[in-house]
Amino acid sequence: MFQLGKTIVSEDIIEKDFVCNLSACKGACCIDGDAGAPLDKEEVQILAEIYPKIKPFLRKEGIEVIEKKGTHITTAFGELETPLINNADCAYVIFDEKNTALCAIEEAYNQGEVTWKKPVSCHLYPIRVKDYSEFSAVNYDKWEICDDACSLGKELQVPVYKFVKEALIRKFGEDWFTELEKVADKHMK
Repeated sequence: MFQLGKTIVSEDIIEKDFVCNLSACKGACCIDGDAGAPLDKEEVQILAEIYPKIKPFLRKEGIEVIEKKGTHITTAFGELETPLINNADCAYVIFDEKNTALCAIEEAYNQGEVTWKKPVSCHLYPIRVKDYSEFSAVNYDKWEICDDACSLGKELQVPVYKFVKEALIRKFGEDWFTELEKVADKHMK
């Protein structure tokens, strides 16, 4: 672990390789697991505002869950998340013609309907950020459903932090990422 400003960063994001391989996993991270995508307070507001523009992209099941539970839920632990369909799929999941899970929010973004790409927690994956009062922990989340992504990343020699560069800049800023690159270069020598 090393410190960058107010973050404590796992060396795994430098040492491990990763490139999403949707053709292999079919977007399993959006349909497996036991929780929705983590959200922050600002994202909850954004989701509420853009829902009418996202709704045409959603599946019937997603619309039903969102209109029953809301555009987000609050867990028993007070955490904000996207709601789930039958405790499995994220309510914002849609499927393409190859039955690959995609994000309706991102699809609306790609088609110019909204200016917000998707929750930063999704954009950052396989990095998970846990905010504490004095710092944020930046960790690599190893999940067996991403084994193909690890293999592809190793083949292409793309470290996790480079794969999620855009998301890390979105979360922490350009200066933070520049410092991360310097640490990574030094660490890998």
